[in-house]
Amino acid sequence: MAAGFALVTESTLDVGEHVSAVSNATHGAVVTFIGQVRDHDPDATGRVTGLDYSAHPDAGRIIGEIADRVRGQHPLVVLAVSHRIGHLDVGDLALVAAVASGHRGDAFAACESLVEAVKAEVPIWKKQYEVDGTHAWVGL
Repeated sequence: MAAGFALVTESTLDVGEHVSAVSNATHGAVVTFIGQVRDHDPDATGRVTGLDYSAHPDAGRIIGEIADRVRGQHPLVVLAVSHRIGHLDVGDLALVAAVASGHRGDAFAACESLVEAVKAEVPIWKKQYEVDGTHAWVGL
């Protein structure tokens, strides 16, 4: 039986691990979201070369509460979500979510709710590095 999880971690994120955690024979739909570090940002004056993500000590508890809330709003889904902290280079995965359900509508709706809530509510901040060596904090 699929179990799911919700984590804030320094480990490299694995999309397959997330999909496996939510998949079982009753689920006809698995929706994934992958948030990866890009080489530009509206707040940057130049090309972005990497990020340092920092988290409040309660971030793990909060991402778990968000997962529980989304499960309560969408009781037919199983979900797995992780946000990575530490240093990430362009192309590295920062946020991965997988949501499974018997039907795609439930999975899509729950995945969107999950990702939006994680981005808005989990106390994670990023220090953004640019090609010229400058950096700026984003999301404080």
